[in-house]
Amino acid sequence: MEKNKPLNLEFVGLMAALMSIVALTIDAILPAISQIGISINSYDSASHQLLITMIFLGLGLGQLVFGPFSDSFGRKPTVYVGFSIFVVASIICVVSPSLEWMVVGRILQGIGLSAPRTISISIIRDTYKGDYMAKIMSFVTSVFILVPVVAPALGKFVMDQYHWKGIFYVQLVMAILVGLWFWRRQPETLKPEFKTKFTRYVFVDGIKELIKHKETLGFTMISGFITGAFMVYLSASQHIFQNQYGLIEEFPYIFAGLASGIGASTLLNGTLVMRLGMRRLSFLALIVFTLNALVYSLLFWSTANPSLVILLSFMGVQFATIGFIFGNIRAIAMEPIGHIAGIGAAITGFLATLLAVPIATVIGYYVDKTALPLFIGFTLFGLLSLAIFVKMKAFKKITITS
Repeated sequence: MEKNKPLNLEFVGLMAALMSIVALTIDAILPAISQIGISINSYDSASHQLLITMIFLGLGLGQLVFGPFSDSFGRKPTVYVGFSIFVVASIICVVSPSLEWMVVGRILQGIGLSAPRTISISIIRDTYKGDYMAKIMSFVTSVFILVPVVAPALGKFVMDQYHWKGIFYVQLVMAILVGLWFWRRQPETLKPEFKTKFTRYVFVDGIKELIKHKETLGFTMISGFITGAFMVYLSASQHIFQNQYGLIEEFPYIFAGLASGIGASTLLNGTLVMRLGMRRLSFLALIVFTLNALVYSLLFWSTANPSLVILLSFMGVQFATIGFIFGNIRAIAMEPIGHIAGIGAAITGFLATLLAVPIATVIGYYVDKTALPLFIGFTLFGLLSLAIFVKMKAFKKITITS
């Protein structure tokens, strides 16, 4: 394990590309959800949110297999298997005759993409640790965030020119290109002495090991809470801006602007984390995240949506804080379990998803006439996250690293 290996820009780009296929698969179809619903004879906008939330379910389930698989057979073969499943799943989505079949395809897409998503984190953990790992994660995430910035606009362009099915073909091409880049340029990072035998007990053994690390469990819960709240926005953003505000043409650009805020704060986090530490930054960001959502909820309780400018102002602050939360929280959770990085990333990712998907599904159901339920969710799970942070007594480590 290298503590201060020089920053490799190609490595950052490649890890971001592995994660970016996930973002492209989720965000590119947002402008097309209504048309997809018409094509498959589904007209319930609330049900259409399943096309977003169910891919996260697949992401969580797939990690349980691909994590231990990568610890036994290596990081690279795992990514190849995942991309293969993704190809089949994308074809299912294209030919789906109903919402049910489309949901099956989206779940399988998530299962396939869980491999590159999980293994990219394992590869980073194989190579770096501590605050420097958080720095690398921040740079990777800041590059990765560029995809949500352009994905909805790209999806709308493809849909307008070639039909919504063209969006899935674009995803396929990008996955193949990234897979080839990974095959040619990324060496295997799992050292032979760290390989474990792939047995039915590997998951049980991994759970037993994780239980020993309360900080990993605590910050995995925080990751699940914040991810779930953010997933509500991802699944309901099209409904909020296109249906509640009537911004059909403007939606991709609004989405891009908010994603840019996350990217900017994530990039800034990569610089500040080495000075302030990942615990201090994430804790301060959680405070702002929670207070901002609480203020919105109090101001617009039982009222209609505010003006677009006000809504975007609150959302801008909300999502800027996420750039200081996601990468740092995941790095804190992974730090104690570097010796089981593959299964560790899988189980923590699954547990976070197990929390996030029900949160997104339930709260998303109430995002009907206003955006208020979104901010109530931010408030509630921000408070729970802060409570866990305090319970973990992370302030001791904040003081030490300051």
